[in-house]
Amino acid sequence: MSLIRQIWLVLLVTLVLAFGASIGVTVAASRAYLQTQLRLKNADNAASLALALSQQKGDRTLLEMLLAAQFDTGYYQRIRYIDNAGKVALVRQGATAPAEAPGWFVELLPIAPEPGLAQVSDGWRALGQIEVVSQTSFAHDQLWRGSVRAASALGIVGLLAALAAALVIGRIRRPLDATVAQARALVEGEFVSVPEPRAPELRRLTQAMNTMVQRLRITFAAQAEQVELLRRQANCDRLTGLSNRAHFLGRLSAALQREDGTPEGGLVLLRVLDLAGVNRDLGHAATDHLIVTIAQALKPYPERVEGCFIGRLNGSDFALCLPVAGMAEETAHSLISALKLVLTSVVPGAAVCIGAVEVPRASTPGEAMARADAALARAESHGPYAVEASAGPADSAGLRGEGAWRQRIGEALEQRRLRLVEFPLVDVRGQLVHLECPLRVQLEVDGEYEPAARWLPLALRSRLTAELDQRALALALAQSALDGRQRGVNLAPASLADGAYAARLRALLLQDPDLAPHLWLEIAESAAVDHYDSLRELVRLLRPTGVRFGLEHAGERLASIPRLIDLGLDYVKLDAAVVGGLATDSHRSAFVRSTVTLLHSLSLQAYAEGVSNPQDAQALWDCGVDAITGPQVVLAA
Repeated sequence: MSLIRQIWLVLLVTLVLAFGASIGVTVAASRAYLQTQLRLKNADNAASLALALSQQKGDRTLLEMLLAAQFDTGYYQRIRYIDNAGKVALVRQGATAPAEAPGWFVELLPIAPEPGLAQVSDGWRALGQIEVVSQTSFAHDQLWRGSVRAASALGIVGLLAALAAALVIGRIRRPLDATVAQARALVEGEFVSVPEPRAPELRRLTQAMNTMVQRLRITFAAQAEQVELLRRQANCDRLTGLSNRAHFLGRLSAALQREDGTPEGGLVLLRVLDLAGVNRDLGHAATDHLIVTIAQALKPYPERVEGCFIGRLNGSDFALCLPVAGMAEETAHSLISALKLVLTSVVPGAAVCIGAVEVPRASTPGEAMARADAALARAESHGPYAVEASAGPADSAGLRGEGAWRQRIGEALEQRRLRLVEFPLVDVRGQLVHLECPLRVQLEVDGEYEPAARWLPLALRSRLTAELDQRALALALAQSALDGRQRGVNLAPASLADGAYAARLRALLLQDPDLAPHLWLEIAESAAVDHYDSLRELVRLLRPTGVRFGLEHAGERLASIPRLIDLGLDYVKLDAAVVGGLATDSHRSAFVRSTVTLLHSLSLQAYAEGVSNPQDAQALWDCGVDAITGPQVVLAA
């Protein structure tokens, strides 16, 4: 039994006992008072009647008439005249039931006053004895009315006391409930401070809890900083802060392999010519300044274009990956013009060259890099500030025009040419956690069902992502209704801009509340950084339906999320670029291990996506990851 209930029970027992004792004392005192009054009345009436009878000189007729007159005019239960021989000579008796008092009350509280006795005499000669017993029905009625009034008054007092107790308990309960909610928030990974109550004892408890929460917040902030430091050590070039070669290639591989990755893009390689000679002639400091200047020229690209990323591949080579086709050559010429203007004034004698290629989705990272290296070699042969670019594929998504693509996607939606594909997310025992279910769209009648990389960029431009998300959610619900399996559905960050988006998803989930707990909704890490408030509101509205929420493609910008602990997430899925090559990279392994520890301390599950080889899978299990998915992941038999 809870403490509050125990307090209520004690108060209830106390009130009942006090009420009963008060009623008992009041009724008992009233009954005793009435009995005393009746006893005195009996004695007085007996003395008066005996005096009147003594004046009749023992005449039986007169005695009988006087006794009858007294009985008829009074309010008596019994009047008896007893002669000297002890025999009842005359008697008048009647019984009157109480008018108001119930029978059980009369039986429970009988009123039996002592009868009044007096001697009847003729001078000095004793004639007999008179016995008078007054009627008690009126006394019972009076006792009943007094008891009812007393019970009513005490009931009102008890009610007021209960209200006062409720107010006091409420004042006690509020800070206790706030402390319980604070402790539960800690279990959920949220750090909540509560106002301090006035009561000294509760104030000390609240102060202790708030202090603990503040210290935990500081601890987790320090841990997050440590994780971010490890991320930079594992993934970033120390001098420029750009992605190192391994991390850049991992991001390129993830972008080409992900369902919602780059459909077609561009790859730009930049090389500093004769870097060793620059270092020899100008010195180490000037060379570092040159490298940093080039990095600063590249950094605006990922800041302005979603999906664009850069890296330093080695001492002299830089790489820029573009998320759209047809822009590689233009970007290369713009970049070479800017660097030529800057470098000639900052580091005289330094020069660069650029190779740029278009990258179709069918390419592997190795093929894309080989083509870009070949273009860079040709540019290098032409001398300083040369650009060599190769044409992109003829069948580019953008060549059809936005209107044509919008029409094709709209027709696919109208004709329900949509399908979910399934990839298992498994735990360390090979058991299914849920099925990853990316949406694929049949853009051409009787054609193939295309991955999101093919149609998502055009859906973004046409503002159709919210409707596509809703259709994917409906498909997942329908399939879970058939087999009862848990399914994960991807949501597009751009859909958060739709003001009615959350309401429509909630309405869809509430149509069948038993199926909602089968759904896992995933949204890219970038949404938590760029649309934090909208994402938090979406989670707040949908979590009561039973769905679970998580971030996908995570790891690069976790430290940039303002308040990860306040989003109400259930899990975070680390990007393939973060976990790729984990088995052979100790720095990356340390980063992933620290990230998993941080997520677990926030009561979040840590998953990994894009796992492509058994060695990386085992390294992830060793780091404490809860589940993995990827090309090589299969369910246990």
